[in-house]
Amino acid sequence: MLMTGIRHSIARLFWRLSKWRLQREAPAVTGPRILLGAPHTSNLDFVFMLAIAWDARLRIHWLGKQELFRWIAGPVMRALGGIAVNRAHPERVVDQVVARVRADPQFMLVVTPEGTRRGSGWRSGFYRIAYAAELPVSLGFVDRTTRTAGLGPTLHLTGDVEADMNLIREFYRDKAGVRPELRTEPRLHDEPGLTRLLAQTD
Repeated sequence: MLMTGIRHSIARLFWRLSKWRLQREAPAVTGPRILLGAPHTSNLDFVFMLAIAWDARLRIHWLGKQELFRWIAGPVMRALGGIAVNRAHPERVVDQVVARVRADPQFMLVVTPEGTRRGSGWRSGFYRIAYAAELPVSLGFVDRTTRTAGLGPTLHLTGDVEADMNLIREFYRDKAGVRPELRTEPRLHDEPGLTRLLAQTD
């Protein structure tokens, strides 16, 4: 509790001094979920993510390549909620995260879904994790146009990937990110195909 209070105070100071405005979640959502961080266009997004979560007293986790957790950086990254993943085996990540969700009833994961190549769309991992673990998805955002960052609505995925992604696309339609020129359209590869795949695993 002490650490949560300290982090909350740091976040409040950050937003008081920042030129950006915080949009708090209304109404506040409780319980485990996935938090999307988008558009992900800058390393500053990590700072905004922490400031948003700490202001709301959320204990978050996030996925990072295992190289970030080497040596002295490892304990720091884990203290900030980091979970090391091996990108050489991306097919295992969903199962690993789902297992952690089921083991922790308060598990909250931040995901930045953009692909590593700009213009290549979004990775589907967040959808697979949320659907498999029956987690709602909250839409976090950063928008340079209005200099606003925060949490938008929370969605319950239906398994109709295209319909769910249409709602997500509509929300992010006017969100520019820190560097608007690097913004990626919220679109998964073969959304109808993913819908069929999920239906087969139910």
